[in-house]
Amino acid sequence: MRALALDVGLKRIGVALCIDKIALPLDAVIRKNRNQAATEIKKILQEYDISLLIVGIPKGGSSEDEMQRRIQHFVSLLEFEKEVIYVDESGTSKEALKFQRSNTRKKDGKLDSLAAFIMIRDYFAL
Repeated sequence: MRALALDVGLKRIGVALCIDKIALPLDAVIRKNRNQAATEIKKILQEYDISLLIVGIPKGGSSEDEMQRRIQHFVSLLEFEKEVIYVDESGTSKEALKFQRSNTRKKDGKLDSLAAFIMIRDYFAL
């Protein structure tokens, strides 16, 4: 089983890979626009021959419906024809902060990819 998890944000997309129950965060995709970001994610999906896409959706909060609509639209741009699972990503970014070595919050996407890693870890109960 080859799975990819996405933590889709407006500026960065966290990415994590799982192959045969071994999971690791990948470099995040820095989002210039949705088409550029979709193209980069499509390349990852093809490169690793992904069969399952796990996508985080934030539950709760006033913008839940809007974010769900945006994320589902982004996923449609990927033209991924295999299985797509949407999971609750609530709390994954906060949990990812525990892995951070320093107190500074860089905008390089590492935390976003750690959040995606946590989603994949929790989905497969690794």
